[in-house]
Amino acid sequence: MEKTSKGHFFKSITRFEQAALVIALLAICIVFSILSSSFMTVLNITNVLRQVSLMVIAGIGMVLLLLLGEIDISVGSLQAAVGIASVTVLNATGSIILALLAALATGVVSGLLNGIIVTKGGVNSFIATLGTMAIIRGIGMVVTKAVSIPVRVPEFAEIGAGQLFGIPVPVIISAALVIFFYFVLNHTIFGRQIYAIGGNSEAAKLAGLPVQKIKLQVFVLAGVLFALSAFILASRLDAGQPIAGQGFEMQVIAAVILGGVSMSGGNGTLSGALLGMLILGVIQNGLVLLNVSSFYHDIVRGAVIILAVYLDERRKKNAAKQLLRSSNK
Repeated sequence: MEKTSKGHFFKSITRFEQAALVIALLAICIVFSILSSSFMTVLNITNVLRQVSLMVIAGIGMVLLLLLGEIDISVGSLQAAVGIASVTVLNATGSIILALLAALATGVVSGLLNGIIVTKGGVNSFIATLGTMAIIRGIGMVVTKAVSIPVRVPEFAEIGAGQLFGIPVPVIISAALVIFFYFVLNHTIFGRQIYAIGGNSEAAKLAGLPVQKIKLQVFVLAGVLFALSAFILASRLDAGQPIAGQGFEMQVIAAVILGGVSMSGGNGTLSGALLGMLILGVIQNGLVLLNVSSFYHDIVRGAVIILAVYLDERRKKNAAKQLLRSSNK
């Protein structure tokens, strides 16, 4: 009875919050369209989707981790490391395929390292990835001597800037991944296992789920998604930059939590996270169109992070109250 009540409560909250997010997104779009005549143009909407697509690809990985009750804040540093690795291989071989494989391999190694530290070492994922964030960024700086590596293969730029049937390539990739992982989370055993572990890890263990194995798999999977996002970013930048991705982790985490994914695990949806990422992307784009100083962008991002965490805490308190009321009936 308690489980049913709690599940119904979270479903009702999810529907309400997603409706509120849609309304908020529409309201923000209306405000920026009034303030800037360039906002609602086809060119700008295309640019917004292209920019948000990188956050969406990385955001899927963050959603998977947060649903497990874990986190990876090394994603920003990985943006730089993957760019450096893939551009180095690209320039040496001239092969975009080999460059992509180098990018994905970097993501696998990063995810595997983080996963082992968390699952085998028993280190809190925030602390573990805080450490690897610094290590990965430092390695990138040492290898490049803090100097960008320019791309010497012109075709590489087509991945980040190219279009297929008038739709930006990054948007097509991110949309395909959203559809695939929506199916995984909602219609597969693996997806149900992720929710179960995030909801109650100890109960999942008692039920026979290989909790540590699944966590390790998700860390690696998230690393691959982070790497794919970084690979596309390197294409857009036309370089491997050791400073790429600074602050990106906070954008992704804030947007995903704003979209209703709980930091404590077990609750949230990919569709809600997508709305959160669209809202943050639209706000950033609108501020650029209005020529607002980049310093204010940081203030806005900070405010979004605080709002996202506040909403997450309120959700948890409301859930606890609802569970207490249902248990007293």
